This record gives sequence, structure tokens and C-alpha cells, in this order.
Amino acid sequence: MGTFSTTIEIGNLNGERYETMEALADTGATTTVVPRSILDGLGILPTRQETFEYASGERVELDMAQAWARVEGRETYTWVIFGEDGVAPILGAYTLEGVFLAVDSCNERLIPVVGSLK
Repeated sequence: MGTFSTTIEIGNLNGERYETMEALADTGATTTVVPRSILDGLGILPTRQETFEYASGERVELDMAQAWARVEGRETYTWVIFGEDGVAPILGAYTLEGVFLAVDSCNERLIPVVGSLK
């Protein structure tokens, strides 16, 4: 697994307002994490809770909602986790797959991928 920062945009459900932020591209994170204050500011409200496990093994229930995400000019509707304020945003695998990008850890960049139907 590798991590590095990249610029992402998270938008409200109708795609009218976006917030730009630096996010950690983390191949070990399932879902994108955005500070709650940013999501609140975009008018995005939690619609469900799911269980997530930290590297320490601790499991927590976290609020989630759907939002738009833009990454390197590509856009997808995705799930986001309401992170605690002050936490660094994380670009997770679900969003990366939605925009057909993968992590190139050696060169610390995102690269386009072809979808697989195998």
C-alpha cells in the first residue's frame, strides 16, 4: 500500500457547489473521507452508517452520504464518510474505481486504468 496527496473536489448532490481539497490517496482505505464541516457546508446530510476498521483494529460506526467527486478531470457519484473536523481528507478505493484511476505509488501519481469484465 502507498500514500501521497492529490487534489480532489467534492460536490453536493445536484453538482452545483464543490469544495477543493488536498486528500491522501490511500490504497488501504475503502471509502473517501471528508471533514464533516465541509460536507455540512455543501448541504450534504448523512444517509446511512456503516462499520469501519482502523489499522489498530478498532471498529467504529461512521456516518456516510453520497456526493460528487472530481479527480484529475474525471467525475463520479460516490460514497463519502463524515470525518471528524481536523482530520485529513482521504481519497479511497471506491472513488478511485469510480473515476477509473489507480495509484502509482512509486511515482506518487494517479494513472488511468481500463475497466475489467473478467
